[in-house]
Amino acid sequence: MSTSLIQPGTAAGTTAAGTHTAARILQSWDGIADGTTYLPSSRENVLWGALPCAADRPVLSIDPGTDVTIDTISHEGILEDQGRDPLAYFGSHGVPEHQILEDAISLAGSDIQRLSANLGPHVVTGPIAVRGARPGDLLKITVLEATPRVPYGVISSRHGRGALNGEYPLGAGNYSAFATVRDDADGTPSGWLPLRPGAEPTVHFPLNPFLGIMGVAVDGDRRLHSVPPGAHGGNIDINLLTAGSSLYLPVQVADALAYVGDPHFAQGDGEVSLTAMEASLRVRLRFDVVAQDEAVRNFGTLTGPLAQTPEFLVPTGMDEDLDAAVQNCVRAAVALLQARYGMDPSLAYAYLSAATDFNISQVVDLVKGVHARIRVEDFRP
Repeated sequence: MSTSLIQPGTAAGTTAAGTHTAARILQSWDGIADGTTYLPSSRENVLWGALPCAADRPVLSIDPGTDVTIDTISHEGILEDQGRDPLAYFGSHGVPEHQILEDAISLAGSDIQRLSANLGPHVVTGPIAVRGARPGDLLKITVLEATPRVPYGVISSRHGRGALNGEYPLGAGNYSAFATVRDDADGTPSGWLPLRPGAEPTVHFPLNPFLGIMGVAVDGDRRLHSVPPGAHGGNIDINLLTAGSSLYLPVQVADALAYVGDPHFAQGDGEVSLTAMEASLRVRLRFDVVAQDEAVRNFGTLTGPLAQTPEFLVPTGMDEDLDAAVQNCVRAAVALLQARYGMDPSLAYAYLSAATDFNISQVVDLVKGVHARIRVEDFRP
């Protein structure tokens, strides 16, 4: 995983809350080497609030096996309920103008009518055509690097969709907590929050950058809302998808038309407040196509996203009802063990109960998500 985490340049020196170092801001094209396949998050390369469909023209076409460096924009700090003015919003938290992303400023200042069109909050980069991908195949997206573009992020509660809807936010409107990136005493970059508004940050937590949205286009000419996840992937919010992990998605249209977005610096399982530490990332991803026969041989017939880390196979389950999402995840896990290892389903069910953690991916995206962590080591001879 990339370790170029960065600190606010406005707070040089050392405080009780941690050590600040010089900020590194990744504006579009900054640090992009010659020969890199690069997709900036410029206005023509993104959708705001909706996911690509089969009718969308790709903004980039690549061969399978290609590494692509992609900039993503966090929606936090550019939404209407935050003023749709990142210069003013982040400036009010002490962020100097040169540390505010120019592509975020451009998008916020565009003429997109997001609310009147009933669109979601997320900024989605893509779609990317992966030549030769066909329905029945799997698209494998491997995260090679995830590098923060800024040294700050935002954690919000709004829309009545947190785990404690009706109890939070405590006041009228939304609530957004501004979080910074600083070094712990041992030099490890962490996220930092204060105990009380206006106080010096003293609460720190690990950073694990990942993309909340990774998906493929659905068939037809109607773009999906960016919030609910599904068989297409989308807003799955699985925090295991850090550098070194892969996501397999059933291809639904020719050339897959992949997209990414909803960048996070950190997220706990559940994401109970509605968002986690949302902040813009630059990612390097590899896109591979797994042919249908190989896909069935290795994983069975997937009906939804499957993640893989060096340690775990991670089947998923989704539904508006959390109990049903858990059941769907268990069914997917049993089917995976049958297909991949030839395991008897009753024994697979027993194994999962004894050895596998089932985690809540998120409870805030209308369609709730659950993922299982099946240890690969358990099935090695």
